[in-house]
Amino acid sequence: MKKPLLALMLCAAPAMAQPVNIELTLPEGSGGGHYRPYVAVWVENDRQQPVKTLAVWRKESDWLKDMRRWWRKAGRYDQGELDAVTSATRKPGQYRLSWDGTDQAGKPMAPGKYRLNVEAAREHGSRSLVRQVIEFGGEPARYHLKPTEELGDVIISTGAQ
Repeated sequence: MKKPLLALMLCAAPAMAQPVNIELTLPEGSGGGHYRPYVAVWVENDRQQPVKTLAVWRKESDWLKDMRRWWRKAGRYDQGELDAVTSATRKPGQYRLSWDGTDQAGKPMAPGKYRLNVEAAREHGSRSLVRQVIEFGGEPARYHLKPTEELGDVIISTGAQ
């Protein structure tokens, strides 16, 4: 009796959603000698409310406000949680991040539409923001966001690839 019940429970359990993988390229700064950009990567729900900040790359906290959208949406409110995702600015190159489908408190999010945001601001320089609506927990998908002044290619993969 125990084996069929266990098999039934395993079949009825919801499948774990695959993580969302992000490949982020930071391009070479024009003119050399530029400061490295500050970068914030975060997820918003379908009502454009922040769900989770995945990464903040910074040097001095004074310049975080230059990442305007992230600062207004999440940065000024999540100061206690930022330590876990904050690290130093990065040199030009490719970087990988992922979202495991949890919110800032570590609770699983429901499958559905979310918006992935990547914002970069350079000290005494320009600012770039790219955004992509994704289907979390849905069919596998791949999105390619075109380079901007402060961000290179951003590639987002959802579901099992």
